[in-house]
Amino acid sequence: MAGTGDMLTHAPWLGVDVRRLRYFLAVAEELHFGRAAERLHIAQPALSRQIASLEGAIGALLFDRTRSNIHLTAAGEALLPRARDILARVADAARVAKRASEGTIGVLQIGFVGSATFSILPGILNAFRTSHREVELVLHAMNTAELRAALIDRSIDVAFARPSIQDPEIVSEVVYKEPLIVALSDGDPLAAQNQVALSDLSAHPFILYPRHPRPSFADTILQICRAEGFSPDIAQETMEIQTALSLVSVGAGVALVPEATSEAQLNGVAYRPILGDAPQTQLSLAYRRDNRSAVVAAFCAMVRSRRGR
Repeated sequence: MAGTGDMLTHAPWLGVDVRRLRYFLAVAEELHFGRAAERLHIAQPALSRQIASLEGAIGALLFDRTRSNIHLTAAGEALLPRARDILARVADAARVAKRASEGTIGVLQIGFVGSATFSILPGILNAFRTSHREVELVLHAMNTAELRAALIDRSIDVAFARPSIQDPEIVSEVVYKEPLIVALSDGDPLAAQNQVALSDLSAHPFILYPRHPRPSFADTILQICRAEGFSPDIAQETMEIQTALSLVSVGAGVALVPEATSEAQLNGVAYRPILGDAPQTQLSLAYRRDNRSAVVAAFCAMVRSRRGR
């Protein structure tokens, strides 16, 4: 029994190719071989041979040539709208393929840490949506350890992480730097100061985020405190910065947060700069080293163009 490949190889309709359909359409619209040949920029005898080959492949005459003016046969009338549809679909397929190669259509899975929503992420997303209207952006809020795992298993394409992701399979680029500040209850005596020394926080309970898995931004905070000579009393660990700020607002503790977080004006929360050389935090763009997606390349280029804004 012949296989599918053999059937396709010997199928007579393989002679019905896009080029011959284009020739047929020109003759069908002109109803004149000479004018059709001029339109196609080929010799009339060559056009006649191509039409004859098409008719042979189909097994039916497409044109009635017995009169002074040629006419479409019933087979030709049936083929005409379908030929137009096929040629339009082929042209559309070519356009879509080209746009996909240029990164102007597709789906982009974006992971991000919650604190990124207070800095450059909203502006980047708005700018990319404006310039790439046919790219669907799917957003996933995660912590840094989850972002790393999601990049490794390819469930996301790019990530905004804090701290940066360290993995040989992943490229990590710093795209935004900002100082850390103190978030504390507006009823705390330290809120009356213009700046707060880190050492003054040693007696305060701390709110850390995210809770797990580690490593995470929480480890960065613990290292900063230890460098100041104290280990913070951890009152609460939470998954999200928004929850951490809510706990701060009710006096459950203090938190060290990126400066841009101060845009989240919550009742009961005061934000104060850190006295002296404030520790910095970095937001990084991460993606797989082997990712060759044109959409990912276009998005990363957009991020780089807006670095630090």
